[in-house]
Amino acid sequence: MASMLHAPAMKTYYNPDHLPQFGAIGEGNPDLANKFFAYYGAVFEDGALSKREKALIALAVAHAVQCPYCIDAYSKESLQHGSDLEQMTEAVHVATAIRGGASLIHGLQMLDHARQLSM
Repeated sequence: MASMLHAPAMKTYYNPDHLPQFGAIGEGNPDLANKFFAYYGAVFEDGALSKREKALIALAVAHAVQCPYCIDAYSKESLQHGSDLEQMTEAVHVATAIRGGASLIHGLQMLDHARQLSM
């Protein structure tokens, strides 16, 4: 156990230092990046949904698309906008239920094929 406490940090495929550098993505095409960031900013303003609700939706979607950068960003954003752990966890479960249901409904394609090929 003591050796684990002093082990060097493991490298991962995802570099957490990339998240604060997201704006640099515009280096190859600043015009498109500016359009994206303007749109992105507008989407997350208060509207019919509050910033808090949008952050929870983004957190759920981040888990569904399995984006670790987004999970980091929208965990923080959700907390900053007043969500608690229970609400955040429930949002993740909603995403999980939808993703699981989407996988299962596609099973009907498999069932159709199996029925046709078994005839």
